[in-house]
Amino acid sequence: MYKLLAITSRLLCREDFLPRLEKIAATRISALILREKDLSPAAYEELARQVLSLCRRCNTLCILHTHEDIAQRILWPHIHMPLTLLRQSSVDKGYWKTLGVSVHSIEEAQEAAVLGATYLTAGHIFATACKENLSSRGTDFLRKICQHTGIPVYALGGITPQTIENLRGLPIEGVAIMSGLMDCNNPGRYVDALLASM
Repeated sequence: MYKLLAITSRLLCREDFLPRLEKIAATRISALILREKDLSPAAYEELARQVLSLCRRCNTLCILHTHEDIAQRILWPHIHMPLTLLRQSSVDKGYWKTLGVSVHSIEEAQEAAVLGATYLTAGHIFATACKENLSSRGTDFLRKICQHTGIPVYALGGITPQTIENLRGLPIEGVAIMSGLMDCNNPGRYVDALLASM
């Protein structure tokens, strides 16, 4: 069965942020990635502590984003990083139990794997308002990423209950969703619809 990663965005959230995240964490997602790249480190750390607490209550893995120093300070070995930051990282890769990396080409995927990534998000696969000025990469791109790396790959970008059907048969680990979960009416029903469509 495919897995589903939820990626956060306060700017896209249609209600108070923490209550929305708790609703999402209570669904059948595999993990919640706390992105929020616009926050200062201090604000991100404060938010991370709150989100880690609510994820624990829901028994859902929280993966921090970008701030490896914060993850180390609060002793949380689960992080997602842009490849550009991973290249510069001085943290021993053995520290991370989870190390996700965003990739946009086969070469990036191969490099991320060498640098210790435990999973990849590859995108954007379908047209999405978040990347409206960029062409989608499509399912052939996704298939090639899977063929050229030996680690789990998640499809990212434009994933909806309608488009997700086009991913059937691909050797992916699952999908990563941001905007759909931030602005849907009912996160539980939305996740169920996604998983049912796969």
